[in-house]
Amino acid sequence: MENDSLSRLKKAFITGVWATLASILVGFSFKIWLAQWVPKADLALYHSVVDIISLSLILMTGFRSSMVVSYSQTNNDRDIINIFRYSLIAMVLITWGVVIPYIKHELNINVSYIQLVGIIFGMGLKVYFTNLIAMYRLYSISNKVTWIEPISNVVMFVTCYYGLGFDALTSLFYGLTLSSLGTAGYMFIRRRKEISTRPLATVQLDPLLISYVKKSVTASLEAGASILMIYITVLLTISHFSIDELGDFQVVVRPIFTYLTMLFVFPIYRFVLPELAVCVREGKHDQIRKIKKWIYKLSFIVGSTFFLSMLFFGKDIVLFVFPDEYKGAVPVLFHFSIFFVFLMLNAYQLAYIKAHGCFTESLIIRLSGIVTLVVSYYLFAQFTANVVAIIIALCTGYVVMFILSSFIEHKILARYKKETYIAD
Repeated sequence: MENDSLSRLKKAFITGVWATLASILVGFSFKIWLAQWVPKADLALYHSVVDIISLSLILMTGFRSSMVVSYSQTNNDRDIINIFRYSLIAMVLITWGVVIPYIKHELNINVSYIQLVGIIFGMGLKVYFTNLIAMYRLYSISNKVTWIEPISNVVMFVTCYYGLGFDALTSLFYGLTLSSLGTAGYMFIRRRKEISTRPLATVQLDPLLISYVKKSVTASLEAGASILMIYITVLLTISHFSIDELGDFQVVVRPIFTYLTMLFVFPIYRFVLPELAVCVREGKHDQIRKIKKWIYKLSFIVGSTFFLSMLFFGKDIVLFVFPDEYKGAVPVLFHFSIFFVFLMLNAYQLAYIKAHGCFTESLIIRLSGIVTLVVSYYLFAQFTANVVAIIIALCTGYVVMFILSSFIEHKILARYKKETYIAD
């Protein structure tokens, strides 16, 4: 019979893919609808503000993997959660005291103070409960939140705009705040029915908790590094190519990259990492091999499907969704499809490494990917002036990360074999 970890993982992963697909459809349709009648300047202002605030809070999502691993090793949820609470409170206050003045005075963005505070507070609570749900492996709640959140955002916007009579921009900000608070409230109620957490309290730091703090800082830096890879590709495109090529990347390539990552890469961190951490703690190495075999099989199926779709129908697909002026994105997407399998495989390898507590190694691998991206781009640029060089450089970074993570995995396996040999 299949072990509970693998069967639970398959069910959560597949359900997560469908939930994410529903979320993408709702969110993308909402954006298309807004673009038809909301002034472009208002939408640009809204997305810019949200991006800035999101970047300041994204580091807290890095705590998620360290919380998952540390809880699986120690079961000390009280101190782990309290450390995260203090860290999140500090980050929210920093965002409040630094980011809001930066938005209002340095960027001269005219947004109401209460709207900015509301977004920070709502998004902060959402990050808090999302991390708790991940730590306790409450996959059902996580998957429901994936599609509830965008629907809630649409409902709150419609309520503010049509029901309360606010203008479109104000409705967008208040709608995001209310939907974030509503989503956080839903996670709080559902989580509390299964697991109750203790109130804020002092933390008794022992060596295990100090290790957790170090892992959390390292994981936060890695989260920032993963986002930096995408921003570097944008900056390289802006610096070295025309506005048309930038449009191809931003309008076509980057959204498809983002959506595929949300569908097939993020679930590996959401579902595979917690199960691997538990299997490591319980010494279920046979189940780890089964999980790896299933993820590798799924990766090759998804990667092959994407590649064959781009090979035979890439132009038709792009021109069906986008105007003819974006046909330059077709060769970029084709080259991306060749390497997409490495994004999934690398995600598994990094999850495996983190499950063993090797967060520093994971950060080094991520930084190596960034260095490879930059160096390989300037190397490829010596032979071609095509924008394809950027996507190949990005994919080369992921290939190098996969090679390094495979090397670390083999070192971990060799250590297990040596321990087994000594025990025998």
